[in-house]
Amino acid sequence: MPVPAEPHPSTVLPPKPSAGPEPALRPVRWFRPTIRIRLTLLYGGMFLMAGVVLLAIIYMFAANTLKEGTPEFQVFGSDISLGNVNCRDLPAVATVDDINAAISNCLREQRASVLQTFLNRSLLALLGLTVVAFAFGYAMAGRVLSPLGRITRTAQRVAGSDLHRRIELGGPDDELKELADTFDEMLDRLDRAFESQRRFVANASHELRTPLAINRTLLEVQLADPQASPELAQLGKTLLATNERSEQLVEGLLLLARSENKIVDKKPVDLAEVASQAVDQARAEAQAKGVEMRGVRQQAFVQGNGVLLERIALNLVQNAVRYNVPQDGWVEVTTEPQQGCAVLVVSNTGPAVPAYEVENLFEPFRRLRTERTGSDKGVGLGLTVVRSAVRAHDGTTTATPREGGGLTVRVVLPL
Repeated sequence: MPVPAEPHPSTVLPPKPSAGPEPALRPVRWFRPTIRIRLTLLYGGMFLMAGVVLLAIIYMFAANTLKEGTPEFQVFGSDISLGNVNCRDLPAVATVDDINAAISNCLREQRASVLQTFLNRSLLALLGLTVVAFAFGYAMAGRVLSPLGRITRTAQRVAGSDLHRRIELGGPDDELKELADTFDEMLDRLDRAFESQRRFVANASHELRTPLAINRTLLEVQLADPQASPELAQLGKTLLATNERSEQLVEGLLLLARSENKIVDKKPVDLAEVASQAVDQARAEAQAKGVEMRGVRQQAFVQGNGVLLERIALNLVQNAVRYNVPQDGWVEVTTEPQQGCAVLVVSNTGPAVPAYEVENLFEPFRRLRTERTGSDKGVGLGLTVVRSAVRAHDGTTTATPREGGGLTVRVVLPL
């Protein structure tokens, strides 16, 4: 069955925390509803609404003033002659009633024209002031929210396992400073917790390995004794195999604990070279099991930790070799560069794997239709370490069942 393979018993030093490179900026998205944009729209919208209400009130007052303050004219007499008038429809010679009606129409048109001119100019002024208000609101929102940007940048650096960063926000003792101080206190506690975890891993590594190494030495010395009885020799071999399994389990757990941290100190590593080394290390085991090793590995450089990348490839290759078909099996290991990433693919023949069981294989000590610790092929941490180490490199791991049996595991690592 395709199950996690045991990690190689080697020591992987955890990356030392350092300032590291600046985190990559997220791509800018147009019309992104940021708080600054929303505050700008709020400020500008409130100004626009207040301006519209104020303009409506002034317009009503102006219309009422023009209506009540404009004098009314009436002409009396019989023969009236008018000249040099501004009213277009006012006749030069007409009866008194016609002239009075024309004068009334002219006054109404004049009031409407004045109100229309006042409204147009007021709307233009309101539009200009609204633009200024939006710009002023955007600038002020940016100034008020600048501490949040500092908090965000610090949080992004902390996400890269740089727990030594602090915001140390100055300024007035307001809500933003309180938030920054609380965040700094949380970082202090996290830093102490992770430092305690690192010390625990180092101490556990020493305390667990030493007695196991002593036991292995004593058992090997006893097995080398030619006078030992067959029963004692068989017991020694059984205990030695158990001791070796315990050593592999301890190494796997320690490696899993170290690979949980995000890689900060990255260097260029050729994924094809790492995969080729893993194939070479597993070739003898593959030949013993009659498994063919194949695949084309193209040069593909990634930024990461070489030891962990080698562990990723070796675990996948060993897993594919150990859980294969008894005859005419094969393992295909390929690497290729793609746009913005490098891809490692390990495929193998093997027993059929239900799609719903694939994710369970990445859980610690989980196997396909077997006991949690009932297999002699590994300790059940191989694929778990793979996914953890790939995640530490900001990559992704996916596995899909093959037609006819076996798995195809695809690892995508950013350049």
